[in-house]
Amino acid sequence: MGHGGEGRRPHAHDGELGEAVARAQQGDETAFTVAYRIVHPGLLGYVRGIVGEDAEDVASDAWLEIARDLGRFHGDGAGFRGWTATIARHRALDHLRRQRSRPRTSAFEADLHDLPGPLSTPEQAMESLSTERAIRLVRSLPRDQAEAVLLRVVVGLDGPSAARVLGKRPGAVRTAAHRGLKRLARQFTERGEQPGVTDDGSGTQEQSG
Repeated sequence: MGHGGEGRRPHAHDGELGEAVARAQQGDETAFTVAYRIVHPGLLGYVRGIVGEDAEDVASDAWLEIARDLGRFHGDGAGFRGWTATIARHRALDHLRRQRSRPRTSAFEADLHDLPGPLSTPEQAMESLSTERAIRLVRSLPRDQAEAVLLRVVVGLDGPSAARVLGKRPGAVRTAAHRGLKRLARQFTERGEQPGVTDDGSGTQEQSG
């Protein structure tokens, strides 16, 4: 079930997405394709952050469920992002339970050297999370921090929406996301890859909001 929610930061395509979902619910297959193209990249990145190399298969299963249950959704474009993320998360966790262990990526050290630009603040770290390698780095974080970062940054949800997906309080999700970003920034600086970090601690300054 989708929810409207308050305090959302509008996503660039949320208006278009909401219109496409409404048309898709009326049977417009082309509109569903539009919604898929808008949502899928972020959704796939989120799933990849949970299950790793099996993300494509898990995301496909999630989209089958999304298509099947589309008529049950009520909400706008931003709400649709949250709704699809919830479905994808359930499928991803089911996948991990079947495997009985969480796949981990071991090539974190090499990946760090391929990340672009100085990440002197958590905000700048957020801007680097568009590549698959960066998402693999996020997987080195504790689960709660990794999921919070992925939902806020990759999927594009605000705090309350991400909290609904995770079944937690918005403040807890916001804190987990900030801690995760700070931890990533600290990893970067410890390897001497980020000359832009200053000695006054600005590289790990936590932001509010």
